[in-house]
Amino acid sequence: MAKVTGFELNSQEPEKAAEFYSNVFGWEIEEPNWGYWPVKTGNDQNQAVNGGISKGPNDYPHGTRIQIEVESIDESISLAKENGAMVVRDKMEFDDFYLAYLVDPVGLGFGLIQKKG
Repeated sequence: MAKVTGFELNSQEPEKAAEFYSNVFGWEIEEPNWGYWPVKTGNDQNQAVNGGISKGPNDYPHGTRIQIEVESIDESISLAKENGAMVVRDKMEFDDFYLAYLVDPVGLGFGLIQKKG
């Protein structure tokens, strides 16, 4: 079963969003990497879901997307498309994982992540 492993908050003012969430909820915001500010929403004791804040791209300028970890990103993309999803950004490769963005049949955006190794 695929699990939600994180979230992404997209904003055209990511610095302002990072300051807001840090001030209001006490989230720890790390320095940005590739324009993405990693966010810790809790500690090891409370099983928090962590995520990040980034400047939303032109295909998703504002909003929240969950990140779903899958065993095979290629199979998950194929199955999602067969069930009415649209690929917004095809599989991208990063150092430790693959990432793709899709929109489900009712318009909700989500990300798929496959860890390497």
